[in-house]
Amino acid sequence: MSPAALTPEQQHRNKRRRALWMKQLHQWHWISSALCLIGMLLFAVTGITLNHAASIEATPTVQRQVAVLPPSLLTALADAPEDGSAPLPAALQAWLEDGALQVAVGDRPAEWSADEMYLALPRPGGDAWLSIDRQNGAVEYEVTRRGLVSYLNDLHKGRNTGTAWSWFIDGFAIATLVFCLSGLLLLQLHAGHRRMTWPVVGMGLLAPLLLVLLFIH
Repeated sequence: MSPAALTPEQQHRNKRRRALWMKQLHQWHWISSALCLIGMLLFAVTGITLNHAASIEATPTVQRQVAVLPPSLLTALADAPEDGSAPLPAALQAWLEDGALQVAVGDRPAEWSADEMYLALPRPGGDAWLSIDRQNGAVEYEVTRRGLVSYLNDLHKGRNTGTAWSWFIDGFAIATLVFCLSGLLLLQLHAGHRRMTWPVVGMGLLAPLLLVLLFIH
């Protein structure tokens, strides 16, 4: 039914419904944009740094610490497995975290052998490892840092960032979807007064599609 065939009451009802939708979409749009603004800036900047990672030089810094286990903890290691993987005993975890090394290892599984315990501690923007000699209690801890750009790049990829950051990425992705979809609906509502709306949207789709078809093989 054309707008001209509607009664004044029906036209008023349609305008009111459209205004309510517009208000709701604007609210979703600004809230989602506020939620994902910083995340979008982070992912946009690190998208550029990742794309040019080979051109960005990084000078890794390596820090090594050594210590010796107290006799009581060295004795406690006798109860640890002699082969396979298992978390460190709770007392050893507490000593590493509160002692001179101040290394939080959590419940990560370590590699155990008859002579040594080895624990890999990967981290964003670097790497780390911890080893303990089961015979004399010698402890070695080494951490490598590759700089801020490498750290931010790993945040972008979710590499070695843990569960909390993984949840953040999921929440950020949902907020971004709401932002984009509410923006698309707002474009639909305003398209009648803006002739270039859909041609510009089409260009945004066509440009990457052509690049994929023509230059990526």
